[in-house]
Amino acid sequence: MEGVTEGRWECLPVTLSPGVLRTLRELGFPHMTPVQSATIPLFMNNKDVAAEAVTGSGKTLAFVIPILEILLRREEKLKKMQVGAIVITPTRELAVQIDEVLLHFTKHFPQFSQILLMGGRNPIEDIEKFKEHGGNIIIATPGRLEDLFRRKADGLDLASCVKSLDVLVLDEADRLLDMGFEASLNTILDFLPKQRRTGLFSATQTQEVENLVRAGLRNPVRISVKEKGVAASSTQKTPTRLENYYMICKADEKFNQLVHFLRRHKQEKHLVFFSTCACVEYYGKALESLVKNVKIMCIHGKMKHKRNKIFTEFRKLPSGILVCTDVMARGIDIPEVNWVLQYDPPSSASAFVHRCGRTARIGHLGSALVFLLPMEESYVNFLSINQKCPMQEMKPLKNVVDVLPKLKSLALADRAMFEKGMKAFVSCVQAYAKHECNLIFRIKDLDFASFARGFALLRMPKMPELKGKCFSDFVPVSIDTDSIPFKDKNREKQRQKLLEQQRKERQENEGKRKFIRNKAWSKQKAKKEKKKKITTKRRRDEGSDIEDEEMEELLNDTRLLKRLKKGKISEEEFEKRLLSSERKVKAVVDSESED
Repeated sequence: MEGVTEGRWECLPVTLSPGVLRTLRELGFPHMTPVQSATIPLFMNNKDVAAEAVTGSGKTLAFVIPILEILLRREEKLKKMQVGAIVITPTRELAVQIDEVLLHFTKHFPQFSQILLMGGRNPIEDIEKFKEHGGNIIIATPGRLEDLFRRKADGLDLASCVKSLDVLVLDEADRLLDMGFEASLNTILDFLPKQRRTGLFSATQTQEVENLVRAGLRNPVRISVKEKGVAASSTQKTPTRLENYYMICKADEKFNQLVHFLRRHKQEKHLVFFSTCACVEYYGKALESLVKNVKIMCIHGKMKHKRNKIFTEFRKLPSGILVCTDVMARGIDIPEVNWVLQYDPPSSASAFVHRCGRTARIGHLGSALVFLLPMEESYVNFLSINQKCPMQEMKPLKNVVDVLPKLKSLALADRAMFEKGMKAFVSCVQAYAKHECNLIFRIKDLDFASFARGFALLRMPKMPELKGKCFSDFVPVSIDTDSIPFKDKNREKQRQKLLEQQRKERQENEGKRKFIRNKAWSKQKAKKEKKKKITTKRRRDEGSDIEDEEMEELLNDTRLLKRLKKGKISEEEFEKRLLSSERKVKAVVDSESED
C-alpha cells in the first residue's frame, strides 16, 4: 500500500454512475486504494464481503459507493419510509464522519434521504425526523437502532420499513463486539430480511468477528489488504508511512516529558491518549494551564452532548491538542494529524494499532509515540511479534522543566483540581490492574510512590490496591486537604453546608450506643450447621483421626436434626437414635484403641 493507488475509478470492471464519479473528483480522489478496488466490484455484483485492511486505507468509500450504486440499480424505486441500506458503527464520532462522507454523494442524488441515528439526543426527535424526511439510508450506532426497533408505540414501525433493505454494513466490526454490542446486533439482525447484501469491514479479524461472519453473511468473499514491500511478509498492521517510536522514562518524569514535547511542537496537530475518562479530565485541565497559545480540547466516552461538537470543531483546526480515551481510537478520520501520543499504553495490543492509525492515513506521513516505564520495555518486543508493529526508541528529551510543582499548586488552589487528580490516580491504577497483557504490566511491581508523584498528588488516596503498603518515597503535603476550597464559590458554599451537616450529625451521635440488631435464631442455627459441615469436610481432606464410620454417624446426626425440625420424628425418637449413634462411635474408638 505504499503507492496507495490501484488505478483510476474508470478502470473498475463495473461502471460507476456519473454522479458518483463527479463527487469523487470534487473530493480530490482520482485513484482508488487497494481495498476499494477489491471490494467495490464484488459488493456491486451481489456478493457478501468480509474485508480486513489496515487503518487509514479508505474503507469508508469501499462501502459508501456500492451502497449508492446498488440503490440506484433497484428496479422498484424506494419510497420515503422505505429503508434500502443500513450502516452500523460502534461510536457516535464514526457515525458522524460516515454521515458527512455520504452527504457529499447524496447531494447529487436528491431521490435518496439519509438519517443519522445515535445516542446523546432524544429518540422521539429521531422518530419525528424519520417520519418527516424519511430514511432510505440509515447510519446508526447499535444501541439507538435497537431502541427504535422497539418503539412501535411511539408511531414508528421500523421493522416494516426495513423489509425493503438491500444492503447492511457493519463498520469496525471487531470494535462493535469489543464494546459489548453483540446482543444488540443479534436483535437488529433478527428484524432484517435474510435476502440482502452484507459487508463487514474491520482493521483486525478476531475470533468473534469470524463468528459474526458465519452468522450474518452468506458465502462471503474474504478480502485481506496488507502493506506492500518489506512489511508484506510479516503482515504489518500499521501503515508503512507511519514512524512509530517509544520512550522509556520513570512514572514521575512522564508528564514532564509530555509537556516538553507538546511545547516544542505547538504548530502541529496531536492526539494524546489516556487510559481512563478521569485521566482525560485531569490531565486535559493540567495541559490547558501548562501549554500556552495552543487550542486544547478533551473528549471521552462519558461526555454525552458535547462530544459531537468537540469532535467537529477539532477536525477543522489546523493545529491543536485533543486529549482523549480509546473512544477516538477506531475509524476516526481527523485531517492532518501529525502525532499520536500514547501517555498510557492501551488495555489491548490491537487497540495500540488502532490508536496509531489515526495518523499516516491514505498515504500521508505521520508519527506515533508511546511512553513506557522501565519495567514495561518488553512491551516493544511483544508488539513487534503480536501485532507486527516495528518501533524505534526515542531517547528522553533533555533540559526538561519540572512542571509537577506547578500542577501541585493548581490542586492546592482549587479543590476541583485536587479531586480530579485523586480520581485520575485511582482509575489509572485500577485500569493498570486489568491490563490484558498482565505479564508485562504487573500491578504488584508498580512503584506507587513514583506513580503518585507523576500525578502531582498532595496525599495518597485510600484504595484496596494500596492497603497495607508503606510509601517512604512519597511525601504528602503538610496541610489538611479538607481545608482546600473550590474556586467555584457555589460549589464551595454547598461543600461547607454539607460539612456543617456532617458535624452536627457526629455531635448528636456522640455517646450514643450503636444498636446492633440481633440475628434471627434460625439464621444463627443454619450458620452453625454450615460451619460444622465445612469443619467436617476439612478434617476429612486433611486426613483427621475421625474415620469413615465416625463421619457417617456425624452426618446421620445432622440428618436427624433436620427431620426433627420438620416434625417427621418425635423428640423421644430423636434422643433414642442419637444415643444409639454415640454408642456406635464409642465402640469404633474402643476397638481402634485395643488395636
